Amino acid sequence: MTEKEKVVATDAALELIESLKEQHGPLMFHQSGGCCDGSSPMCYPRDEFRTGNSDVKLGTIGETPFYISKDQYEYWKHTQLIIDVVDGRGGMFSLEGPEGKRFLTRSKVL
Repeated sequence: MTEKEKVVATDAALELIESLKEQHGPLMFHQSGGCCDGSSPMCYPRDEFRTGNSDVKLGTIGETPFYISKDQYEYWKHTQLIIDVVDGRGGMFSLEGPEGKRFLTRSKVL
């Protein structure tokens, strides 16, 4: 992981990503912008979530693409997103929910 990468993941997050890939196949992340699940990284099967013209690919974590909306990117473009995992209930649509874990976004200014 380097300072210049826009999105990175902790070892704990990478372990959970690998476990979810074993269960669900290829994955993707989208940084939620609010509404029902707040602003959290949401993990989906890669073929079940469609990105559009208003999404930006920040990079990959654990060989898994990570997207964010253009509006959020403009707000966070000078930060590095650090995807971590903590105990607790995840977003109701995110795959890690049944695991008793949730992905969490931390950030630092680049």
